[in-house]
Amino acid sequence: MNSLDNIDYDVDLSDGVVTFKNINTTLGFVRYNAESEVEYIFVNPIFRRQGLAKKLLSIIEEKTKIKPTPQDPISPLGEKLFKINKQEIN
Repeated sequence: MNSLDNIDYDVDLSDGVVTFKNINTTLGFVRYNAESEVEYIFVNPIFRRQGLAKKLLSIIEEKTKIKPTPQDPISPLGEKLFKINKQEIN
């Protein structure tokens, strides 16, 4: 699987949490607050590098109408993700 289009998953939306899951496992999730600050983001290692984290962030922006930003402190991997997204925007 090299693309998000080839992954079969369900999206679970609840207050402040977006979860991608299939019948077997959680593919990824993100927790955020009302200011669209990302408190925690996780993608299962098996499903990384397929666009899931970007899709999670886009859902936050869609729901809150605010571009997601990292909440301090953020992990080195999370910091890298947000740097990549900033570069794509500019």
